[in-house]
Amino acid sequence: MNDNSDNNNSNEGNIELTYRDAGVNIDAGNRAVELIKRHVRSTYRPEVLGDIGGFGGLFSLNAGKYRQPVLVSGTDGVGTKLRLAFMMDKHDTIGQDAVAMCVNDILVQGAEPLFFLDYLAVGKLDPEKVAAIVSGVALGCRESGCALIGGETAEMAGFYPDGEYDIAGFAVGVVDKDSIITGETIRPGDVLIGLPSSGLHSNGFSLVRKICFEIKKMAVDVYIPEFGRTLGEELLEPTRLYPKVCLPLLERFEVKGMVHVTGGGFYDNIPRVLPDNCGVEVDAAAWPVPPVFKLVQQWGRVARPEMYRTFNMGIGMIFVVPAEQTDTILDYLSSRQEKAYIIGKVTTGDRQVVLK
Repeated sequence: MNDNSDNNNSNEGNIELTYRDAGVNIDAGNRAVELIKRHVRSTYRPEVLGDIGGFGGLFSLNAGKYRQPVLVSGTDGVGTKLRLAFMMDKHDTIGQDAVAMCVNDILVQGAEPLFFLDYLAVGKLDPEKVAAIVSGVALGCRESGCALIGGETAEMAGFYPDGEYDIAGFAVGVVDKDSIITGETIRPGDVLIGLPSSGLHSNGFSLVRKICFEIKKMAVDVYIPEFGRTLGEELLEPTRLYPKVCLPLLERFEVKGMVHVTGGGFYDNIPRVLPDNCGVEVDAAAWPVPPVFKLVQQWGRVARPEMYRTFNMGIGMIFVVPAEQTDTILDYLSSRQEKAYIIGKVTTGDRQVVLK
């Protein structure tokens, strides 16, 4: 019996294959780099060395303002919210979500965001779409005061369906060792001050998608009077960036603990900063809950505890402060046209959250 394995494994006609034949377009990648250059450069701080296109991002750490500088890092993605971007074919805001989920996390330890790197994986590289995504990343970086100094755009043919992609980010910040916010000084009697969210942010979208598009079978372009816009526009509202509000406040006041209200809501996030023998009482009537949460709860018949365990319910960032500083902090935030609410207090307990 003849061995025809060599013939069976060869490509017909001895055609010379290219990377592009396998689904990876290097020319499109180069064009994408050209399109994103201006967005990337718009985020640069004085500490950035070099330019886009190097093998690594260079950042000169100016440690002069810190006695004992400590680097703080965080990484995150956008999760199921990406499905909304695909459904609406709108890609210029999702990058802000990627930045916000990272910089807000390192902020709660008192860190000033310094630089950010992104990772974008696509099935087929569309330079204009990549530029739109990166424009959102750049906007998030500018608003957070951090530089976009590097990233990766990976074209993975056959791995992602046409039109779909994934994005993740990585942020690095700095804080003086003596100024790291740990929560260890929190005591009963301290007060919780909450800053409003911009909506759902980037959490709970698996539940939102199931309720809105599987159970209710709604369309993204349906107009919702309570939102004053379409369902898709409301759900795709980007995550709020808190550094510009919080960093000046941290320089002026004693903040014992901070909470970024993300997946896990109030019940899982607040205990992360509480020391032993402390609990928290949260007054859910202390702030206006945005309509999106009320309607999602109504449409899905979601129990109240599940809502506060899954979503931010309109509060995206929480400060734990001494009671005697509360009025001064609220006055300061009001002078900067920032809304803030006293949403609860620290009690004696075992790191539990009681919702009133």
